[in-house]
Amino acid sequence: MGGGHQSSKASVIGDMRNFGLDGLGRYAFGAAALSLGIAALVLNDQLISNWQLPGTWAFIIVTSVAQIVGGVAMLLRKSTRLGAIILGIVYLVFSLTFVPDIAGEPGVYASWGNVFYQLALVAGAVVAYGSASPSRPKIANLCRGAVMLFGLCNISFAIEQVEFLARTVSLVPPWIPPNGTFWAITTTIAFGLAGIALVIGYRALLAARLLALMLGIFGVTIWIPILIVYPKTHSNWSEGIETFAIAGVAWMIADILGHESA
Repeated sequence: MGGGHQSSKASVIGDMRNFGLDGLGRYAFGAAALSLGIAALVLNDQLISNWQLPGTWAFIIVTSVAQIVGGVAMLLRKSTRLGAIILGIVYLVFSLTFVPDIAGEPGVYASWGNVFYQLALVAGAVVAYGSASPSRPKIANLCRGAVMLFGLCNISFAIEQVEFLARTVSLVPPWIPPNGTFWAITTTIAFGLAGIALVIGYRALLAARLLALMLGIFGVTIWIPILIVYPKTHSNWSEGIETFAIAGVAWMIADILGHESA
């Protein structure tokens, strides 16, 4: 990916420890995970999971504390790998909690889309772990797989925006020209093209950088104002914080791809 050669993959991953971990993507991802854990505890809500078995309250407590611990660990250089492992497990579990919805309504894409939102965070945890790990070919392959997974997730984001285009249009602030429909369509295309670029490894670095920028703009211009105006709506917290988390993932991926192509 990003123009690197197979023979240099292992050394590149090793050098990531001195590059990716200094990028702001890791901090954005860790801070977002920490915030999701705190918000879930305060609101007593699953926010980005869908546990349907007995013991929902215990599930919220355990996973919220895990996100807080994992998020804090991600913010500290020496404990990044531990934080990545914790968050990777939590978000993988979260993705599995949506499987019953898929089984019940396989024709509703939102059920599939919810899984991909969590898998995007799993990809971020894998990249963070790989960036903090010693140079090994298996780690390089792990990171490449995570980048491809993140690409598939962005393709899913595009599909979901098509399915819920009217809602996407409604989220665009009216003061941004030319109109909400234009930006809803434009960002949908952007998600799709960026996802394909990451999957096939063509212009992947540019795609990751633009995704990080776009998602960061989403968070600042859309979700922060919405949270200020409607702080009692739980879904605003889940979607808003998760947007920053996924922006952090894109940023981390841009870090590793940028270093790989240097």
